[in-house]
Amino acid sequence: MFPSTSPDAGRESWSDGPRPGPAAPTRGQPPAPRTGPAVADGERRERGKPRRARRAGEPARRSEDEVDEPEEEAVVPVEVHRPLALTIAGFAALLGVGLVLGAQTSGPGHRLPFAFIVFGVQLLFVLAWTMAMRPPALLLVGGISAVVAAAADIAAVQSDVAGLAPLGYLAVGGFLAAVLGQLVRRVDRVRVTDSLGATLLIVVGVVALGTLIVLSRIPAGTQAITVCLTASGVALTVARLTDAVLPWPRLAPQVPRGAAGVVAGAMVGTLGSAVLGSYLVAPFTPTRAAVIGLVAAVTAVLSDLAVGYAEAGRLMAGEPPTMWVARHMQGPLGGFALAAPAAYAMCMLFL
Repeated sequence: MFPSTSPDAGRESWSDGPRPGPAAPTRGQPPAPRTGPAVADGERRERGKPRRARRAGEPARRSEDEVDEPEEEAVVPVEVHRPLALTIAGFAALLGVGLVLGAQTSGPGHRLPFAFIVFGVQLLFVLAWTMAMRPPALLLVGGISAVVAAAADIAAVQSDVAGLAPLGYLAVGGFLAAVLGQLVRRVDRVRVTDSLGATLLIVVGVVALGTLIVLSRIPAGTQAITVCLTASGVALTVARLTDAVLPWPRLAPQVPRGAAGVVAGAMVGTLGSAVLGSYLVAPFTPTRAAVIGLVAAVTAVLSDLAVGYAEAGRLMAGEPPTMWVARHMQGPLGGFALAAPAAYAMCMLFL
């Protein structure tokens, strides 16, 4: 049968040219390469795998570029004990008053009373710092430091020329003797490298307090001791009192101290030295007294603050806490020990 319509009806008329689209490859010739983006074999295999259906409530799969970052743990600030801060402030005030009044008893040919007072403070320094830092051969280091303190006081009183050279020799000799004593014992030999700093601080601290006796033999030295130690005592006391009332802003969460106390202590200590300098005779003036008082006050306050940071570092390292009385006496004693050579330097350079 023949169709009722023409076979060409309803068909598209093709042009005489080649049909659009890729031509079939001829036999014996390779297919033309693809012009699309190159795909790695690993990615092609990954795409070829069947996808796992995500369950309800399950988070979407994150890309490999997203790396899990560990969350920072919130550090709880250490509580500031007000009675303890008040007690340390009272100890700093009593220590400053004792040293200032002891300096007033010193005179030409009459240095022994002040030397006994300084030696008592040195023994407190040895006890507190040795128990707080616990170097190897603790009794040996404490005994050598006490002997060095007594020898330094005798040298400061009996030397023909008031100077720091004999005290420097004693500090070096005491440090070497303490280190050699730790090396003798096999048990302490392992920790001797870790305890060099602690041993050096203890020996140098007791010798630094002996510079007060040397300073009392210099003209205007007793007045310089009065100004500097008054500024240091006032600064330490005010700083601790401020911490008991307003320990803010916290300098570190692990240290129970505030920046307000440090700044207020240094400012009030400087003001006290300026007022005291207005009542002293030449070469002191309020300006000079304020300058040397500022150096002594800042040195004492920063030394006390550094002791707090060192104690917090030992606790964070997992070391057992030391004797309660020793570690809280450590700050004021260290402040006065560092303020003593600062007072000597300011008296020699500025007055």
